[in-house]
Amino acid sequence: MSFFSHHDLHQFIASYGYWAIAFFVAIESMGIPMPGETILIAGAGYAGTHDGNLALIILSAALGAIIGDNIGYLAGRKLGAPVLQRHGSTIGMTPARLKLGQYLFMRYGGSVVFFGRFVAVLRCLAAFLAGVNRMPWLRFLAANAAGAFVWATVVGVAAYALGREIHQIRGPIGFATVAAAGAAIIWIALYLRRHETEMQIAAEKALPDSTS
Repeated sequence: MSFFSHHDLHQFIASYGYWAIAFFVAIESMGIPMPGETILIAGAGYAGTHDGNLALIILSAALGAIIGDNIGYLAGRKLGAPVLQRHGSTIGMTPARLKLGQYLFMRYGGSVVFFGRFVAVLRCLAAFLAGVNRMPWLRFLAANAAGAFVWATVVGVAAYALGREIHQIRGPIGFATVAAAGAAIIWIALYLRRHETEMQIAAEKALPDSTS
């Protein structure tokens, strides 16, 4: 639940322009719950009725996402990973499971980072998890930048074209997205539980010298 109403967001946009959009999106991307996508929608809708520059709104959101995600990635790599290495076993994150996480991000991290931009929960966590699991930074940056620009463009153009009407369909679409993401997470958890041993063997072969 957001602490900011649509009126508040419009006031931020009217007062601070593109900086407000970049700021909210960046803070959300760092892992702090903020209405980043909502302010992008509000900004694009505002541009459609106030002769704003849609291209600059999309660019602001994309750059905010890239900057925030990179901060989240660094936090995961510099802070989250060492904490898990020292204390992860107390919550079941054994060295073998930590290596498995690195292996999965090595293979599928690009998809997680790219498509995570379109899912509310992953939008906050994907960058941090990529850092924790030591996804190579250049691969992360490429997937992150691509996801940020595609997401900002798709959402921004849709909001600009639909204006106020997007708020009427955003609720059902958001619910369907959350439901689909929840189902995918459950399926992945069950799959990992059933195949954890064989995947840990594959991870050990792929990362024999990796220390967790």
